[in-house]
Amino acid sequence: MFDLTFLGTAASTPSPERGLSALLVGAGSERFLIDCGEGTQRQLLRAGIGFRRLRRILLTHAHLDHVLGLGGLVATLGLFELSGEVAVYGSRETVGFVQQYLSGIWPERLPVPLRFVALDPGPVFAGRDYRISCFPVRHRGTESLGYRFETAPRRHLRADRLDALGVPPGPLRGQLAAGKPVVLPDGRQVAPEEVEGPRTAVPTVAVVGDAEEVETLVAFVRGADALVIEATFLDADAELAAARGHLTATQAARLASEAGVGALYLTHISGRYDPDSIAAEARRLFANVRVMNDFDRISVAAPPRASALA
Repeated sequence: MFDLTFLGTAASTPSPERGLSALLVGAGSERFLIDCGEGTQRQLLRAGIGFRRLRRILLTHAHLDHVLGLGGLVATLGLFELSGEVAVYGSRETVGFVQQYLSGIWPERLPVPLRFVALDPGPVFAGRDYRISCFPVRHRGTESLGYRFETAPRRHLRADRLDALGVPPGPLRGQLAAGKPVVLPDGRQVAPEEVEGPRTAVPTVAVVGDAEEVETLVAFVRGADALVIEATFLDADAELAAARGHLTATQAARLASEAGVGALYLTHISGRYDPDSIAAEARRLFANVRVMNDFDRISVAAPPRASALA
């Protein structure tokens, strides 16, 4: 299960109700901050989360409304004297920009030890029972990334098959549970497929920051139980959305429908629109949609898929 806390859901400028882009993803005992817009450290405190166990920050791209809060967050972590390294992940362009930004504030020594990790599309991090990967996103010529959180598939072994094949309790069964074939004392080989039961459905979350189109994203977010993505404009302003490199609610909903996701969570909301109108437009194409507010919390399991509308 993944837990999502929406810390900042505004578009490029904050409002009294919405802070700038930031999302906290809980995976087991780990916490991942995706983007860090201005004021994110206060949003963490207002959400009752604080800074402990915040050791990894994933950045979607280098625009200021997604990274400017890092300076304040790093300063506060240093004042609190929290021990341990913080890893900052992003594309080479994003990491390079952030390093330059922070070194301008602290030219000699950062308040806390930071490790900068420049990513190419592919694997990012693997925890005990989950993994994170990243994928390219097109947005105004930037090196932008989206992130996909997946729970590692759980293998359940059938006791009756183990007994019938004569697999003794102990290390051999552990190897089969890890997906590895084994050789029995009598020389027979047993493959994991011979003793596996049905696999338990596991949750998947896809997170996209700013994007200018959705066609290239379908394969990367396909089958996710939850898709978090921007919906800055309504379709009536599609030309303006294209000019500024952002999505309409219709585009986000079309992506959710074509990719067969379970639920659509819209963020990066412009103050020019009523959020209900954004949700209504998206629901013309995809039923299970919600416009998110600051401090909304969602737990993502692996529910049955919502149906796309015809």
